Amino acid sequence: MKYFPLRPLRISAFSALNGTSNAEDAEIRRESQRRVIALLLGLLLFSTAVAQEPKPSPAPARFLPLLGEYTLDDETIIILEKDGKLCAFYKQSKELECMREVSRAGAQNLFEFEPSTKRAGGRFVFLRDARGRAKQFRVGHMFFKRRPLGPEEGATQLKVKPLRPVPVLIKEARAAQPPEETGDFLPTDLVELTKLDPTIKLDIRYATTNNLFGTVFYSQPRAFLQRAPAEALVRINRKLKSSGYGLLVHDGYRPWYVTKVFWDATPQDKKLFVADPSKGSRHNRGAAVDLTLYDLKTGKPVEMVSTYDETTDRAYPDYPGGASLQRWHRDLLRRAMESDGFTVFQAEWWHFDYKDWQRYRIGNELFERIGHEKAQN
Repeated sequence: MKYFPLRPLRISAFSALNGTSNAEDAEIRRESQRRVIALLLGLLLFSTAVAQEPKPSPAPARFLPLLGEYTLDDETIIILEKDGKLCAFYKQSKELECMREVSRAGAQNLFEFEPSTKRAGGRFVFLRDARGRAKQFRVGHMFFKRRPLGPEEGATQLKVKPLRPVPVLIKEARAAQPPEETGDFLPTDLVELTKLDPTIKLDIRYATTNNLFGTVFYSQPRAFLQRAPAEALVRINRKLKSSGYGLLVHDGYRPWYVTKVFWDATPQDKKLFVADPSKGSRHNRGAAVDLTLYDLKTGKPVEMVSTYDETTDRAYPDYPGGASLQRWHRDLLRRAMESDGFTVFQAEWWHFDYKDWQRYRIGNELFERIGHEKAQN
């Protein structure tokens, strides 16, 4: 853990201010001290949070094709990796039991529960397909089959079949109007993230066809946020560098009409993952961001428990499956974001809302129009 030494604060410049009384000068000094101490404490708390759990080693490569969810009737077992061991998490009872590898022969892997577990001696025989991926495992005479989750193997994006053709929905949404709002809102001040910090990387999926609906929604691959959350994101990105990571943004401000298209295109059983346009989304207000981490050494995105925009259980920020390093990455991102005013969405590890999101109006401005009026004035 790194500690930041508190050096004596020199604020003598304030004493040169003309026209201030001794009391006013003292208050200025106290306020400056409070701000500096708050900043140092924030850095210290972030460093402490990161150091709470050492970074785990990558999971053994031979375990990865076995990880996933397997079901038989009402029982679901999540096979995961923890501390270099293959483990079984029983969803109904919330029990976690780890196993040792007994043998590997042909298309089968045999694992046995460790003696210290209450299922000691019990055996799982994993049956792999021609590509080496486990399709099921056998316990005695019972077979648990793999439950399909996430995109097809090798793909980076899960696809959802829209209820209606997306181009038709886009045309309807562009003709519609956002809901009217009343109240005392903060002024809209959308800023471009990469102009504040060029080391924040972008992978704007909705400016490509590599997204949930396979359709281009944005004319430009850019990311905007309101100024306060944008500046918080810059601070978070700066803090993460000491751990060897940076932020990679998938989406920020989202015009309202795009949210309406998402809602109208999404099947009912997946509505949890999209916002109701009659209320507007936090993305529409410029106070929500979708993002992940990238490795500073390689420049590549880190591996998480699920892919981005995946409408499955694996997307939940507390999902127990996957590998230790994947979960560690996910938790590191969450701790970093929550250290500076963001809160993770309950069903998406990549989605974070800024603390004052409700104080901004719903926006429907196209990317190419943002800042255009300011430039004209």
